[in-house]
Amino acid sequence: MLTQVKCSSCGRENKITTYQSINVKDNPELKGNVKDGSLFVWQCPNCGQMNLAVYQTLYHDPEERLMIWLLPDGGMPDAELSAVEKHLEAIAGQMGSEEGGLEGYVLRRVSDVGSLIEKVNIHDAGLDDAVMEMCKYITKMELAEKESNKDRAKAIADAPFKFYKMDGADNDITFSYPFDGQMQGVQIGFNVYEDCRGILQRNPSARPGAGFTKVDAEWLATRMR
Repeated sequence: MLTQVKCSSCGRENKITTYQSINVKDNPELKGNVKDGSLFVWQCPNCGQMNLAVYQTLYHDPEERLMIWLLPDGGMPDAELSAVEKHLEAIAGQMGSEEGGLEGYVLRRVSDVGSLIEKVNIHDAGLDDAVMEMCKYITKMELAEKESNKDRAKAIADAPFKFYKMDGADNDITFSYPFDGQMQGVQIGFNVYEDCRGILQRNPSARPGAGFTKVDAEWLATRMR
């Protein structure tokens, strides 16, 4: 659909193509555009400024049984969120009916494009995003403990870590995070992931609930109280 947007630099209004839903089985080319972020970036024809297109959409990969609801922060009053989520789950059920319904689906909700990209990358790597949140937390704490400067340690602990890749013969996992004005990277062994997965397997009540759950650092904090 066409959506009217305003350039962040010159203020000129333009119409761009946005997607209420992204079905990568029907439109496989869109998956790459989601993963590199290009689906959410547009260039102003007046001044050339690159802008981020912020809008709500449902990412659906029927073959991987994955649905991710992108709902930008402030995009909906809290009072309406529950009703809309139930409506969206009903729509999701219809969309997944040809694939045997929603049984076995991973349903997630994110508030920004970066988190949508990360969820897709985690799933594509065959990993569990809930386990990954625990890995991020442990990695942050270990890095912060090694930092003697309290302010720098706090900056590391507060930094938004993102899954970047898993590679190598040992399936090492790399996280990226902003620090000192630059993007940094840190690598952990797959044994850390296995340890965290074991913790969640022994504590099934800590797993994400039904529906479009928002699985992030705030979610993990509620499970660690």
